[in-house]
Parts: sequence; C-alpha cells; structure tokens
Amino acid sequence: MLRNLLQLPEAAEIESLDAPRATELHRKVIEKKPFLQSVYRDFYREMIEAAGAPAEGVHVELGSGGGFMKTLLPGLVTSDILPLRSTDLCFSVENVPLCDDSVDTFFMMNAAHHFPDAMCALREMDRCLKPGGRIVMIEPANTAWGRFVYRNFHHEAFEPGGGWTFDSSGPLSGGNGALPWIVFVRDRARLERELPRLRVEGIRYHTPVRWILSGGFTLRQLVPSPAHGLVRLLERAATPLARWTGMFMTIRVRKAA
Repeated sequence: MLRNLLQLPEAAEIESLDAPRATELHRKVIEKKPFLQSVYRDFYREMIEAAGAPAEGVHVELGSGGGFMKTLLPGLVTSDILPLRSTDLCFSVENVPLCDDSVDTFFMMNAAHHFPDAMCALREMDRCLKPGGRIVMIEPANTAWGRFVYRNFHHEAFEPGGGWTFDSSGPLSGGNGALPWIVFVRDRARLERELPRLRVEGIRYHTPVRWILSGGFTLRQLVPSPAHGLVRLLERAATPLARWTGMFMTIRVRKAA
C-alpha cells in the first residue's frame, strides 16, 4: 500500500524495462526531480574528476540511458545498447565500433552490472583504450547496507557469489548488481592475471542514503529538494563508515602505458 502511494505516475506507464520508451521515461523523471538531478550531477562530476578528463580527449559513456553527463563534458560520446534519440551511438559493449587505442576514457554509471559477459566487455574496452587511458564507473556497492537495500527493495538480482557471466533477460531487466564488486574486488587477482594491462587504481564507497531519498526512477522524492546539500554534508561526515554503509562505489581502472 505504501509503495503504491509513493509510486510515480511515470512508473506505471513502463510495460517493459527493455523498451526504449522506459529509458525515455527515466529521462523525464530525472528532469522533474531536482534532488535526483543533484545526485546525478555529483556522480558525473566525481567521474570526470577521477578520470582527469581534458575536454579535447576522446571520452565515451557506455549505457548513457536517460542521463545528462554530456552537459558537463560537452565532447562526450554518448552510447547505449538501445536505439535512443538522446545518444550518439547504439551498440553492444561486447562489440564496440571504435578503433584500437583510440579512447581516452570509458565512463559508466549503473551500466556495468548489466553486462552479461564482463570479460568480453573488458576485453573490448582494453582494445579501444589508449595506453594510459581509464575506465571510470559508479556501480552498486557490496556493503552490509547496500546488500540489504538491493536485495529487498530493488528489482535486479544482487548475488556476490555469482560469476563473471549471467543469463540476461534483457539489456536493463537483466543484471547482477554485485558484478562490478565481483570483478574489481573479489576477483581482482583474476582480472590482473587475464587482462594484465588493466589495473585498478582505486575504489571509493559512498552515498548511503541520497538515492533512497530521491525515490529513484519509480518513487516520489521523499525530502524537499533544498535538503540535498544538507544530506550530502551528513554523508560526507559519515565517510569513515562508508565501507559498511555506502550504496555505491566509484571504481577507477587504468590501462598500462
């Protein structure tokens, strides 16, 4: 009853998460929810800063969906597996239509955990990256709080015991929220053994409550928009606990020069 009360009208219109219309509706939700916009903006800024992305480089966002990262990095090449009017390219990450050693940065936000074959996707990114290029992503975190939220209040699977592949039901409906943690934390030794040019530079856990308070894509915003700055300040104060409470993690990977 509470969920029905809080549900956004746009969420009721989504018949299939794998249809382009669902992603277009996600874009509309971001536009109408200032709190969610602010969360996205902070995430985008963190990724751009982590990549040290100069404006003249070749930067590609995978799984751009309904986001707006290009407004902060105008030269960004946006892409998605779905044919969307808002993106520059449409392709699967398992077959990237870009030249070898041509990309400075691959960006992803909540996209990597939808890749049904993580090794194949990473091989393609490795091939396309220039020496010294980076992969920067923000993905679900496998923390005590993160596991609780994702397993009980999210439609996607969250299985830290899973492997690097899964049987996908669709580009957005399928996924394992724990996949980035599996690849870059649990199995980092395997990653560096099988893809020796890719090295994990750093992982930061963060954002325990802002996504929940924003209501995400399906629920109404739970707090007034001006409260975003105060909530962000409180989250930063709780940074020492983020390894246990963070819902997201920023992962930085660099290709050896």
